[in-house]
Amino acid sequence: MPGTSLTACPLRGQVDPRLLRFSAGATAGVLAVVLLIVDVARPVGLGLLASQVAVFAFTAAVSFQWSLWAQIYARVVWPRIAAPTRLEDARPPRLAQLFGFVLTALALFLFAAGVDGAGYGLTALALGMTALHASTGVCLGCKAYPLVRRLRPG
Repeated sequence: MPGTSLTACPLRGQVDPRLLRFSAGATAGVLAVVLLIVDVARPVGLGLLASQVAVFAFTAAVSFQWSLWAQIYARVVWPRIAAPTRLEDARPPRLAQLFGFVLTALALFLFAAGVDGAGYGLTALALGMTALHASTGVCLGCKAYPLVRRLRPG
């Protein structure tokens, strides 16, 4: 599979768990930069946060395989490593992306409204969750998936 695009995966509902950690690490990096610069270079910080909001929205609504981080992973990392030994269901991480979207979209709105303390808090919460996933493989949004499924009617 090295050299093969992730988007060509025959199991579209499946995802390489290494991609998930790569994506979480990249996201954590973006959010850390936002927290560092939003006070001194507000337009750049808010633009960066808005771009991450868009990445979260796209990944939650469309697909992990077509996300920005998956495309970078497919072109830079994937060709240099062995094929995954297992794949995971993509639905729990997509729910985690939805949680990330909600947190960062609210943070962006709060920053834009001048409620910086709450904006910092929500961005820091999203950063903590993504850094935890990147460093340990523990995805809190994924852990919530079975609970959310039980709440859905039908």
